Amino acid sequence: MNITYCKDFQEMSLKATSLVLEELETRSDLLLCAATGASPEGLYRELAATTERESKVFSQLRIIKLDEWGGIPEMHPVTCEYFLRNKLLTPLHISPDRYISFHSSPENPEEECRRISTLLEKQGPIDICILGLGANGHLALNEPGPQLQAKAHVAELSEKSLQHAMIASMENLPGYGLTLGMEEILNSRKIIMLVSGPGKKEIADKFLEGKVSNELPASHLWKHPNVECLLDQSLLD
Repeated sequence: MNITYCKDFQEMSLKATSLVLEELETRSDLLLCAATGASPEGLYRELAATTERESKVFSQLRIIKLDEWGGIPEMHPVTCEYFLRNKLLTPLHISPDRYISFHSSPENPEEECRRISTLLEKQGPIDICILGLGANGHLALNEPGPQLQAKAHVAELSEKSLQHAMIASMENLPGYGLTLGMEEILNSRKIIMLVSGPGKKEIADKFLEGKVSNELPASHLWKHPNVECLLDQSLLD
């Protein structure tokens, strides 16, 4: 794992942007797995600014959504879908045929997860996976526990996850999560882990110990051969 301490959020976002653009130079149709939340927001803003200068740079880019809050209408403002459409898909002009996405309120959540896994098997593996560090060490919505699931699955959300800023103000919280599994994430050719945000210092320190445990799902990234871990030092001091 290559660990880079950035002086602030902007430096972290710019570094992540340069890593993505570098990969795009060698493969224009790469598959990018996109996380949501505050940590990758600066990266997506920089990518949107790039397409204003170079309109063709993302013309073949493919995107897969990392996870989703379950049981919420798809275009509700708290969904990952809403976030990605506004921050990434629309600014980068990603067409529907270049986007793989969990539906946020499917009739059959388990079948929806099987659909995503099948699409990923056909179109993957992921070339670049953008990740953030969960407040309890979760990776996507792979929550701490005795066992972690390999493939996309319906996740029981922890109390920590239900306090996530995206959904904390909701009167009726999501009933479950939909997420890519650990094997699907770890099969990514390159992973960019963004560590930022208030209250993350303690879990970041545990992650940086390098001890792999299912009780800290993000620690499994230490087993991956190509991880760029970027830390926003200003929020971790």
